[in-house]
Amino acid sequence: MADFPVHAAAKKGPVLEIEGLRLEATVHPPGEASRNLVIVESASLTLERGKVLGLIGESGAGKSTIGLSSMGYGRGGVRITAGSVKLNGRDILKEGRSGMRKLRGREVCYVAQSAAAAFNPAQRLMDQVVESAIKHGVVSRAEAEKRAVALFRKLSLPNPETIGQRYPHQVSGGQLQRVMTAMALCPEPDLIVFDEPTTALDVTTQIDVLAAIKEAIRDTGVAALYITHDLAVVAQVSDDIMVLRHGKLVEKGPTEQIIHAPKEAYTQALVSVHEIAHVEKVPTDRPILEVRGVDAAYGNGIVKVLDQVSVEVHPGQTLAVVGESGSGKSTLARVITGLLPAKTGEIRFDGKVLSKKLDDRSKEDLRQLQMIYQMADVAMNPRHTVERIIGRPLSFYFGMDEKARKARVVELLDMIELGNGYGGRYPAELSGGQKQRVCIARALAAKPKMIICDEVTSALDPLVANGILKLLLDLQKHENVAYLFITHDLATVKSIADQIAVMYRGKVVRYGPKTEVLTPPFDDYTSLLLSSVPEMEVGWLEKAIGNRKMASAGN
Repeated sequence: MADFPVHAAAKKGPVLEIEGLRLEATVHPPGEASRNLVIVESASLTLERGKVLGLIGESGAGKSTIGLSSMGYGRGGVRITAGSVKLNGRDILKEGRSGMRKLRGREVCYVAQSAAAAFNPAQRLMDQVVESAIKHGVVSRAEAEKRAVALFRKLSLPNPETIGQRYPHQVSGGQLQRVMTAMALCPEPDLIVFDEPTTALDVTTQIDVLAAIKEAIRDTGVAALYITHDLAVVAQVSDDIMVLRHGKLVEKGPTEQIIHAPKEAYTQALVSVHEIAHVEKVPTDRPILEVRGVDAAYGNGIVKVLDQVSVEVHPGQTLAVVGESGSGKSTLARVITGLLPAKTGEIRFDGKVLSKKLDDRSKEDLRQLQMIYQMADVAMNPRHTVERIIGRPLSFYFGMDEKARKARVVELLDMIELGNGYGGRYPAELSGGQKQRVCIARALAAKPKMIICDEVTSALDPLVANGILKLLLDLQKHENVAYLFITHDLATVKSIADQIAVMYRGKVVRYGPKTEVLTPPFDDYTSLLLSSVPEMEVGWLEKAIGNRKMASAGN
């Protein structure tokens, strides 16, 4: 990057060397004795300058834990109990607190999954981007701001000279993720840890962020750990890939080899995940849910987010609602559930007009319309057992006594393919996929006629996500429950949907049966969505960007 010096390329030798790393955590279940859990067992890796190592694996595999260990940090009580972590040739585990403070934000920087949660909402973006470079004495304030503007330009942010004067809430999710990348690059570190930086983004925004990250890494010569559960994404940015499972190394090799010639069975299974064969069902009954001409807004009606939205869901069928961040998908769910009262329009459920406000709805209304959230971690009380979590709706809606409740919980655990042995566990003792299954069981406990699924597989690795989708389809078949499935993952849509509604800027721009919506000719936005789904092919990103530029030039 011509606008500022390239710090990372000036040094010799590997940036990061991890040898025999072991990480443990102590869990304290209420009413039980504390016990130690091994999170990562004997991990080793070497990362050269200008190279990207992808860390991939399911939730709980140890990806983020290893990434954070390169900063000498253990999240959530995780501690390093063995091994060494060498950054630029010295073991940072022997640096002490003051040494750690000197290297974090200087030699090694971190880009989190949720930029929205990582920024201070009360400070302007520029103040946060330059803070670390100034604090560590890398450059003056004026030089840091000059460097930040150059990074904003390199990362294709709009109005690079002035965007730094905005606050975090005044930019989109994709833009904020790129600003966070600029913040990590500003001190000219030797290493950046990218922790699921595009998982929460829609596919169209993801392409822009991936391209910006890849170009910035190439131009600065920084080394990077890229943590994700998506092989198609990591194939676009990584030189090598390290596959992890249950805190252990499964396989490591060049990206081409891992993608096209994996050696281990688990890696082969990750690479060969296919779409679920789901036969589209034709509606025969009257709709269970009818949304008619709904408008909704935030900020006392100032910011309009839904514009004359009309959709319907039929019993035993799935309506997938897709679109980029800010299109109105989750807002539609909030309106249907009464969390955000609609300004105009009508919502009918099972032939009855629902009250617009949640507080005005009956217990029976609440029972029949359940919701499963994206982040199972924050949707369950960590101090409650699985049995208590699933049993709560049984007591609330049906007044079951302890004996009947326990028997039904066992049935529900069998339905979600976990079994009674999990009833006494706490959320911390479950994998990501298991937590999501528990949330599904809790929703089913109410015997609903419809469940709203809000990005329920987006944080899961492909194998676990496939298992959740198959489970949902099996339950739908046996329980005749309807789903409104909110997602930005087009592969998921193809696997589970009967009907599809494509949303853009608060409007439904394409709507109908799956085969019809996914069959050309497409409107411009649907075409962009479909062409932005990453493929497990090295070089796909460059082709996708090139095709997008050609299409833009043609218009």
